[in-house]
This record gives sequence, C-alpha cells and structure tokens, in this order.
Amino acid sequence: MAKRMCAVPEGSGLKPIYGTGAPGFVDMAISAIDRKAATRRRRERFGDITYQNFFGRTCVLPMTPDTAEPAIMNRDKIFANEPAWDFMIGVAFKRGLLLMDGEPHRRHRLLFQQAFSANNLKGYLQRMQPMVERRVENLPTGELRLADEFKAIILDLALEVFLGVRLSRAEADRVNAAFLDCLAGTTALVRRNLPGGAYRRAAKGRAVLEAFFREHLPAKRGRETPDLFSILCHASAEDGDRFTDEQIIDHMIFLLFAAHDTSATALSTMAYHLAKNPEWQRRARAESLSLSAELGYDTLSELRCLDRVLKESLRLNAPVPVLSRAALEDTDLAGYYVPKGTLILIAPDAVHENPAVWHDPTRFDPDRFTEDRAEDRAHRFAWFPFGGGVHKCIGLHFAQLEIKTMMHHLLRHNEWTVPSDYEWKVDPRTLGDPKRGLPARFTPL
Repeated sequence: MAKRMCAVPEGSGLKPIYGTGAPGFVDMAISAIDRKAATRRRRERFGDITYQNFFGRTCVLPMTPDTAEPAIMNRDKIFANEPAWDFMIGVAFKRGLLLMDGEPHRRHRLLFQQAFSANNLKGYLQRMQPMVERRVENLPTGELRLADEFKAIILDLALEVFLGVRLSRAEADRVNAAFLDCLAGTTALVRRNLPGGAYRRAAKGRAVLEAFFREHLPAKRGRETPDLFSILCHASAEDGDRFTDEQIIDHMIFLLFAAHDTSATALSTMAYHLAKNPEWQRRARAESLSLSAELGYDTLSELRCLDRVLKESLRLNAPVPVLSRAALEDTDLAGYYVPKGTLILIAPDAVHENPAVWHDPTRFDPDRFTEDRAEDRAHRFAWFPFGGGVHKCIGLHFAQLEIKTMMHHLLRHNEWTVPSDYEWKVDPRTLGDPKRGLPARFTPL
C-alpha cells in the first residue's frame, strides 16, 4: 500500500510524494536480483517520483528529467553534496571533490581542472597507448572473466598515468586490495565500524591508501613530472593558492575510485552489448581497423560508431548508479514537497530507461544517438551518465579517451562472445559490476 512521505504545508500548492516507507521483502528481493526491475516496479506503482527509507534515512527517488533537474542543477543552492555523499561513501572517500560544496568546491575544482587541460589529456593518451596495446595483446584467449581483466588493466593504467609510479606486483596488489576494501564499505548494509564488518575494512583500506600516497608525496612535490599526481602537487591559482598535502591525498584517493571503478564498468557494459549484438561488434571493428593502431588525440573523434556504442552503453548502465543530494531546507522539487534533511537519490538508469523519454528503452540501439534521431536531446537531462551542474564529472573527457582507446585495441586484436544464457545483472555488492565477472570467450583475430 502506498504511503505518503509526509504532510504537505497548507497553502503551499505542492504535491505529496508517495512510496512504501521501509522496503518490503518483495522490494528487497527484486532489488537484490535485478536493480532495474526494482526501478520499473517503483515507477509502475508510484509514477515519476517516489520515496523509500534506506538505513534510517528518507530518500526521494526522481525518475524523470523534470524531477531530477532541480536537484542536479541546484540553482537556488538548496541541495548539498557533502552531507549526502558523506553518508554514502564518506567512510573511505571523505573530502574528495564530490563531497564538497560552495566556495571550497569551486576553488578546488579550478585547481583540479589544470590536470585535465587539453595538453595534459594529450600527454596521458600518449603515455597510456603503448601500455594499453601491450596489455590487450597479452590478454588470455579462450574462457575468461572479462570484467575482472578490465579492472586489472584500468588499475595499472591509473598507477602509471595518474600516479606515475612503477610498483611491484605485490605492492600493486596491496594497493588494489585496500581500494577494494574501500569500495566494499560504500555498499555495506551495516553502516557501523564494527569488527569484521565491511565498514571496518573500508576504514583500514583508507588508512593504507593514505600511507601510500603520503610516502610518494615528497618526490612529487620535489620535481614536476607529467602524471596527474605531480600536476596536482604543483597546481596553483592566480592568487597563489595551492593544495595542501592532506588535500592532495584526499583527492588522489577519491580520483583512484572515480577513475578505476567507473571506467571498468563502462568497458564491461560495452563488451557485453557488443557480444550480444555481433553486428555492432563487426561495425565497430571495421571502423577501428580502418584507422591506425595508434590513436591521436585529434583522431579519437573518427571513432563515430564506437562513440555511439559508448553512449548507449552508458545509458543502459551508468557507471555511477546514483547522484546524491541532501535538502538543506524545506523545498519544492518540481512541484513536490521535500522537507529539510531528505536525501535525493537520482539514479540515471531510472531516467535513461523511462519509456516517456526513450523509444523502446531497454533495447540496445546506438543509432538513437545519430543526428537525425538524437533521442538524448529530448531534454537536457534525458542522458546524464556524468552528472550535471557544478558537480559534473571533471574527468569525463579523460574517461571517454581511456575507454575508447581500450576498446579500439580490443576490437583490432580479438573478437568475443558471452554464453547464450548469460544476461547482464549488476552484482548488488558493487556499484555497477556484472555478476560472475562477465564470462566471455576471447578469440584472437
């Protein structure tokens, strides 16, 4: 039975939001099996906007561009990132750029942007390309878990391009294990620092990463090198403002999270859909084979087919499954009443598969992004896998560069299939990883 979230002030003219309160057994079971099915069930029951209680917090769930836009754009400064994201991921990724608001966020973002200038992006591409080609050529053939392979490659790229350090396999594995412990804390059901729990492991993982970055910080401060770690150490504003050591450590830990998990998820989603739709795999491969093996920064735009495949994959499985905001005061959200303290959880997938926005939304159809169809332009927030407003992903251009480069080399060297009975389902213990690590059969060309 639908319940009203709260009473609406008399005379406000605002509408109430309905939902279920605490999720029932059926809702929890459906969410654990298929997150998208749970979203469709909520839309059918409650319409464009609903609410649910998670971990003792009241959370509003907008499911259309119109209901999502006010919280994302935050033109009246009524919503805040820090209190919402700290609740979600603060145990491991506190004080990162996503967890900042107002003037501190603006100031840090301006310094951060220096690391993602066009010249630096060109340098990152030049450094990563031979490494990508080498790792792709060395991928095992036959049966493998493709998502796991992608995660390992993306981590090595992050260590090389972002950190500019060469680690032994044992040290790289130690850093990766700490990072995975941090990730586990973000999806923990018991959100307390209890012995043996995911929250405790996340806190310990955070401590390992802090010590790792602090150890390498003096060398990066000492001389400027072309990696992102060093660029942040030397970035300065016109007034001479620079990041402190602690701020750099905070940002590097968060960046490792943002760059690693999201890119690996996007690659896995693309690989799955290209396996399930072999005609698109053939089209994308023909395009990549028509270009040189080594991509230039200015030739990435020639991967037009691959660009549409990437956009459609991001639509069907946004690497960041939710954008989180907290209401700082009683407010109006697209005509609905939201009281102070409410969390707004905006799931891009809920909008990306809304049948009122997209034609046949569950079907893989990259041509919906062609100029003559342009379904993504129906609304400025019809498609927003990288968020929006002042908190739009600062590394989105790097992410697309990295993902396209990886897929370009994969297509040139291999073809792949997935088992005929395998269907993409998100592992509920992760932010967006596929269950079973995306089993695939790889065959060299």
